[in-house]
Amino acid sequence: MKLDSLKPLLHHGGPLTTVCLDVTRADEAGDREIRSRWNGLRRELEHRGAPGETLDAIQEVVLRPTHVPGPHGRYVVASRDEILFDHVLADPPVRDEAFHDGTPSLMPAVRAADEAVRYLLVEVDRAGADLSWSGVDSHDADTDLGHVEGGHDVLHKFGGGGWSHRRFQERVEDSWERNAEAVAAEVERLVTRYRPELVLLTGDVRAVPLVRDAAGHATKEVLVDVPGGSRADGVKEDVFARNVGQVLEAYRARRREAVVDRLREGLGRGDGAVTELGDVVDVLRKGQVDELVVVRNAAGDSVAHLNERTLWVGPEPLQLGLSRGDLESLGVPSADQRELRADIAVLRAALAQDAGFTFALEGSVSLVDGLGALLRWTDAATPHETAPSYTADSHRRGGHNQGARRSAGPDVG
Repeated sequence: MKLDSLKPLLHHGGPLTTVCLDVTRADEAGDREIRSRWNGLRRELEHRGAPGETLDAIQEVVLRPTHVPGPHGRYVVASRDEILFDHVLADPPVRDEAFHDGTPSLMPAVRAADEAVRYLLVEVDRAGADLSWSGVDSHDADTDLGHVEGGHDVLHKFGGGGWSHRRFQERVEDSWERNAEAVAAEVERLVTRYRPELVLLTGDVRAVPLVRDAAGHATKEVLVDVPGGSRADGVKEDVFARNVGQVLEAYRARRREAVVDRLREGLGRGDGAVTELGDVVDVLRKGQVDELVVVRNAAGDSVAHLNERTLWVGPEPLQLGLSRGDLESLGVPSADQRELRADIAVLRAALAQDAGFTFALEGSVSLVDGLGALLRWTDAATPHETAPSYTADSHRRGGHNQGARRSAGPDVG
């Protein structure tokens, strides 16, 4: 999953303030609970020197109702006088978090991006369709695109017989087909232009197969039928939402597995992939990373525990290392060196080189320190896994943080 929407945060003059908060409103007490949790984070941020005007702006955002049902969270990044990023998270954060520094804590937004699927919803009947986007990073997320009307209005059959009846029935079916073709043409135009990950097709049981058959090549590659939806009122929204959720989760699983397969292959042949924090830092520093992979558990938390470790970083995102010595070898003056939480440093470097990010489910792949990277290119200086050392490190895969094969950086916690 690419993280393009977060990239502007890297180049904004700090300090920046990050808040990630559970904003679920289960009942009337939900407002008080959210305010209480926010007040605790606010006191923490005040202690860290966050300006009052910044905290006032964030407070206005996080206490504002989202009108989203069920458990969910909110991720906000602000400068002194501006909200830079405000995103509603599909799931509550594993923990509420507040951070004030020159670099925002990116993991909550990365979790949201990893879960997001860009799709075009097509709700059809025999006259046309309603089209809408959902998901982040579409050309205009969560936006109603309006309607497609086929223009052929002989839509309803009736009982009877004889030659005139058969002719009328043929006109009706021809109208259905022409309207379906009009819908399919508009969908193909949108798919070709904006490249959604999925097209979800739902609605009238006669219209759906007609649109599916008329769909263009680009649409058919990403088209999925989802039962239970309709253009008309009265649809069982909870049933349809559950069906959509199942389709999206199946797609996320396929997307994750495609990345994990490539990672396994690269580690297996000892080329094109690395694992272990030190080796991942090495390839990040050189701009080699195509996709960063972190193992997460069933609770949604990273098993790499990167937020409990630190790295040394310089002013630029690719200036990072396990120790001060690593930065000195890069020519970073001591005055410009500082320790930063490893999750922030690693994600910052991945984002700066346009790398993607994938959470792999625990047990799906064995990674030293629960961390791995797929590479764009390799050379003689690139760390290479070999069968003996990879086997020897197997007891530390999946996040068992027992140190590194090379000199370790300072651990926290």
